[in-house]
Amino acid sequence: MRHTLSILLENEAGALSRVAGLFSARGYNIEALSVAPTEDPTLSRMTMVTHGDERIVEQIMKQLNKLIDVVRLVDITDDAHLARELMLIKVRASGELRAEVFRLAQIYRGDIVDVTDRTYTIEFTGTPLKLDSLISAVGRANVIEVVRSGPAAITRGVRGLTV
Repeated sequence: MRHTLSILLENEAGALSRVAGLFSARGYNIEALSVAPTEDPTLSRMTMVTHGDERIVEQIMKQLNKLIDVVRLVDITDDAHLARELMLIKVRASGELRAEVFRLAQIYRGDIVDVTDRTYTIEFTGTPLKLDSLISAVGRANVIEVVRSGPAAITRGVRGLTV
């Protein structure tokens, strides 16, 4: 099962490396990772997506909580939450395909951020499923390059991840 973990950790050199090292040492996989400083410059917020059954995710959380850099950790998978991902996609866009790609960018509410005579580079935000759907709609043969941020997630309502 896919799990989304939300982590507050110390914003200092090596903190991200220690989290990644923990996963590597135990053979766990990080499917997606997004991390940046919070409104408090001493803390960073990490959103991590991993796969595993309840037992594996429980072990991951126990190991993460042992790290000195981790201030707070929550599995938000079952909570009401919002998750969005940023994607930049460079696609072939020449001839008749050019109008079709332009139309898809509008339908998916993307912003064309670079144009050449043969390509468009388009910026999209949305759920991972929406972005996967867009890639399928464009057609994998027309995709030159894709860069995705991994999801950033936040719980809904008044409750938040705080110290």
